[in-house]
Amino acid sequence: MTDAAELHPSKLHPTNFIRQIIEADLAGGKHNRIATRFPPEPNGYLHIGHAKSIVLNFGLAQDFGGTCNLRFDDTNPHKENLEFVESIKADVRWLGFDWADRLYFASDYFERLYGFAVELIEKGLAYVCELDAEQMRAYRGTLTEPGRESPYRNRSVAENLDLFARMRAGEFPDGSRTLRARIDMASPNINLRDPVLYRIKHGVVHHQTGSAWCLYPTYDYTHPLSDALEGITHSLCTLEFEDHRPLYDWCIDNVSVPSKPRQIEFSRLNLEYTVMSKRRLTELVSESHVQGWDDPRMPTIAGLRRRGYTPAAIRAFCARIGVTKAENLVEMAMLESAIRDDLDAHAPRRMAVLRPLKVVLTNYPEGEGAQLAASNHPKDEAMGSRTLSFGREIYIDRGDFEEVPPKGFKRLVPDGEVRLRNAYVIRCDAVIKDAAGAVVELHCSVDLDTLGKNPEGRKVKGVIHWVSAEHGVPAEVRLYDRLFGVPTPGAGGADYRDEIHASSLQILAGCMLESALRGVQPGERFQFEREGYFVADPDSTPERPVFNLTVGLRDTWGKSQK
Repeated sequence: MTDAAELHPSKLHPTNFIRQIIEADLAGGKHNRIATRFPPEPNGYLHIGHAKSIVLNFGLAQDFGGTCNLRFDDTNPHKENLEFVESIKADVRWLGFDWADRLYFASDYFERLYGFAVELIEKGLAYVCELDAEQMRAYRGTLTEPGRESPYRNRSVAENLDLFARMRAGEFPDGSRTLRARIDMASPNINLRDPVLYRIKHGVVHHQTGSAWCLYPTYDYTHPLSDALEGITHSLCTLEFEDHRPLYDWCIDNVSVPSKPRQIEFSRLNLEYTVMSKRRLTELVSESHVQGWDDPRMPTIAGLRRRGYTPAAIRAFCARIGVTKAENLVEMAMLESAIRDDLDAHAPRRMAVLRPLKVVLTNYPEGEGAQLAASNHPKDEAMGSRTLSFGREIYIDRGDFEEVPPKGFKRLVPDGEVRLRNAYVIRCDAVIKDAAGAVVELHCSVDLDTLGKNPEGRKVKGVIHWVSAEHGVPAEVRLYDRLFGVPTPGAGGADYRDEIHASSLQILAGCMLESALRGVQPGERFQFEREGYFVADPDSTPERPVFNLTVGLRDTWGKSQK
């Protein structure tokens, strides 16, 4: 778990309207403690939008000395499974939060929810309806026209109790009957036009209850009553549930629950260059547009973790975007800035040549080498130093040499000099090409008197990174970019899949890393000097590391798209 100081409210979520409501409730004696909950449906992996909710719910509980439950909304078993349950638990823990002994499932309450439904029937507030889904839509009306009452709306209490019991017993096929609330078919709020409370679902094995039930409650019915049973004081949800709040309150007000939570809505996270719909994320995975839920291009927490994001960076991002009721589109640069700031302070520096070009230092003695000292972090002496192996043959990046340099080029050119980072000044004396005219090797001379200094009268403007050819570590590097090439995929009726960025993944198989990266463990993060921030992928092996690009040293997206 994270350090308490790091999770202080000023760091997690500065003052916002929800905090002000809670403060007023506590000060006025409405509550003597607060209880929140994070209620995901286990039908997919969590994404960055869920992270905002996790930080808000767990963070507020922590700030005010309350509790936050983790409760799975497992009322739709056709789409849910234990893989998603376990991934959600792992993500919440990874973000730095703990639900202690307060892990719940909506299915824990199935028997009590059934009892509440019987109570509604006995009060004349619910009835068994035989309209199918299409008929129900036709009867519901529109935003400008009231709905029509179901022909089954005025059944007797006794008949409804009998039919509901037979629904539970499995006598009726799927879709043939539902239990509906008896509220107001003329309500301007369509959610109150006799909404469905229960539907029949045969032939599915629930991951918690097995085959015990063929009758499942809807989310709008289950959620408020689960909150009330758990003693939740503030039920925080996104703005799309604002129109559902009257139904939330109706359910609580009309059955014998032990408490009355308050639902409060806030704006959901909308992030540029990605999609946040679980349906679309599921399609990306099932249609193989990405390589699974933890693909580093996905906005899932698992994908961000594999990409090299840290819990601290995600929490900092959530603090920066704030909590409001105003819908907005958050720039991807804000998320990238949060991880860049965190890794700049904490990631050790290393050298990696992603597109190697061999350099032979012709005046350096064959068979000899040197050990050069290099700092692990230029701003943090406490991170120590490492040793670089130097020898006659090295690799530099192909982008650091130009035979015909453009204006302003400050790296290596024919008959030009450049400094090797943490090492010597070299001069390019000859360019070796293959039969097709491609540059395959450079012959250079090294000035051994230039270690750590610049002799008087010599101006060397360029500094480039390098790796010893003898001691370098072969590696694969995966360059991940934004998954979509437009800020709002699918806008204007476009198929969001047609807007996938074609170069969102480039795999470089022939990279060379400095020897200090030999034996790196998956999950270790580094700044590759002059390249960006990288993390060792779970596919890494001691013999052949695999690194993923987390984020560049600066935001270059706009320039790269021009």
